[in-house]
Amino acid sequence: MSTNLSRRGFMGAAGIAGLTVAGLSTLSACGSGATVSKGGSKASAKVKLPTYAAVQTAPADLAGNAAGLDATYLRYPKALTKSVAKAPGDGSRITALTETFTTPAPPQGKNAYWQELNKRLGARFDMTIVVDQGVDAYLQKFNAMMAGGDIPDLVWFPPNQGIQRVPELLDAKFHDLTPYLSGDAVKDYPNLANLPTTAWKTAVVNGKIRGVTVAYGSMGQVYAVNQDFWKPVGGAEFSSAEDFLAKGKELLDTKRNKYVLEPAYVNHIGQFAQWFGAPSGWRLEGGKLVHMYETEEYQEALAFAVKVAKAGLFWPDPNLSTTMEKMAQGSLGAYVQSFPSFLVDAKTYDFPFGVIVPFAARTGAKPRYSMGYGSVGYTAINKKADAKRVKMLLGVLDYLAAPFGTEERLFLDNGIEGTHFTRTAKGDVKLTAKGNTEAVTTAMPLAFLAAGPEYIYLPGQPELAQKMHGWQQELLKISQTNPTSGHFSDTSTSKSPSLTTAMSDLQLDIVAGRKPLSAYQEQLRKWRSGGGDKMRAEFEASLAGK
Repeated sequence: MSTNLSRRGFMGAAGIAGLTVAGLSTLSACGSGATVSKGGSKASAKVKLPTYAAVQTAPADLAGNAAGLDATYLRYPKALTKSVAKAPGDGSRITALTETFTTPAPPQGKNAYWQELNKRLGARFDMTIVVDQGVDAYLQKFNAMMAGGDIPDLVWFPPNQGIQRVPELLDAKFHDLTPYLSGDAVKDYPNLANLPTTAWKTAVVNGKIRGVTVAYGSMGQVYAVNQDFWKPVGGAEFSSAEDFLAKGKELLDTKRNKYVLEPAYVNHIGQFAQWFGAPSGWRLEGGKLVHMYETEEYQEALAFAVKVAKAGLFWPDPNLSTTMEKMAQGSLGAYVQSFPSFLVDAKTYDFPFGVIVPFAARTGAKPRYSMGYGSVGYTAINKKADAKRVKMLLGVLDYLAAPFGTEERLFLDNGIEGTHFTRTAKGDVKLTAKGNTEAVTTAMPLAFLAAGPEYIYLPGQPELAQKMHGWQQELLKISQTNPTSGHFSDTSTSKSPSLTTAMSDLQLDIVAGRKPLSAYQEQLRKWRSGGGDKMRAEFEASLAGK
C-alpha cells in the first residue's frame, strides 16, 4: 500500500495525532467506531483467524519479519510470479465505496488504467470515490448510502471516521465472512491468506470476520528529517531533549525563513513523548491501565513542546500546506509522518531523507517507539450477494491484495508498461506523466479496498531503501504496542473521539501560548470524568476476560 498513500491524506485519515499516538486510543478492535454488544470480547477471542500462508514471490534483498520489519527490494524483481490464475470476475458490474486523499482519478471512460483493470478483473468495476475534504466527507456519503439502501457490493469501513453502531449495521446489511475466511478456508484466496495475522484482527467484530482486512504497514509514525539541514550541528543525532533544543536554536534563522519543525504541534508532542518513554495509548501494570495523558512522561513532553514553541522552532504559520516543499528547499528540518507514507515521500521528493530514532530525553528516561495499527480498516460485502457472488467478490479482493513481486502488483501500482510506466536500464520502474495522472490516482482508492503486505522499494534509490530497512530495525528494538488493541470498550467507541479532540485542542492552545500549561490538569479531569475512567474499567475487564 505504500505506493499509493499521500502524507497529508493519511494524516487526515489518521486524525490529528495519527493512528500510532493519541489517535490509537480512539480505535476499537472492531476497526470502526462502534457499540459492541456485551460478550463481544470473549466471542472475538475465540474466532479462528485466517490461516497465514505465504505467497512465494521473488525473494526480498533484505527480509522482513512478523514483528513489523518490511521486506526490502533494492531493485524491482526481474522474474515476477502470477498470483491469480485467471480473471476473478464473472462479467458482471461490481460496485464499491472507497476514498481518496489525492487528486481524483480521471473518469473510467477516459482512464486507460481503469479500463485495463476491468479487463484483468473480468468485470466492470465501478467505484464511488469520495474525495477527502477534511469535513467528514466519507462519513456523510457512507451514512447516506446506508440510509438510502443503495449499498454497493464492496464497502470500505475505515478505522477512525466516526461510523456508529457498526455491529448492528454489519448484521443487518453485510455478510458474515467467517465461513469463507476463517482458518484454512482463506486458502481459496492465496493473496488474502498472505496478509499478516495482526491485520486480520481488525476485521473481527463480535466473534465474526466481517470483512477483508486492508493491510497497512505496522511501523508507526516517525520523525523524518532533511539531513542536509542538520549538517551544521553534526547531524540529526541528539543526547537529550535539551540537546535537540539547543541544536534547533542554533539552526533557526528567521531572517532566511528557516525553521526547524512543521507546525503540527500534537504530532510533535507524540514524538517527544516517545523520547520521555510515554506509553502508546495505554500502559498496563499489574492488570491496571494508565492512559498516556495521565503519565508524567507525556506531560513532560507537553512541557517540552512549550519550550520548543517559545524558542521559535515551529514554522510560524500553523496552517502551512507546503511542508514537503519547505523540506526540499532546506527551509524545514523535520516533520512527523506515518512510516508507510514516509516511503511515498521518499519516492516523490528529492532531498537526503533521514530519521530520528527516539532517544532518552533525559537521564533515566527509557525511549520507546509506538507501532502502528497494521491495517486501515476492512472491506465488507453487501448481504444481498448470494454465496456464488460472495466468492467472486472475494476473488476480486484477492487480486487487489496481490503482493510485491507479482505481475498483479506491478500493474496495480504502476499501470500498463509503455503507457503508464517504463523500465530503466537497471530494471527500475519509472512512471510516465500518464502514469501519474491515471495509475497513481486510481490505485489509491483501490488500495483502501484491499492491499498487499507493506514493502520497501524506492525506484533508483537502493541506498535509501537499505537505510530505511536499517531504521526499522533500530525502531523495533524499542517498539511498543497499545495493550488494549484487540479489546473492546463501548465508551471508547462512543466517547473517545470527542474526548481526544478536546485534549488535542487544549494542547494546541497551550503550545501556541493561548492557555497556560496548568490548564492541562483541569482538562485531564474532564477527560477522566467524561469517559476516560469508564474506558479504563471496560478495557481492564476485557483484558481480564470478564
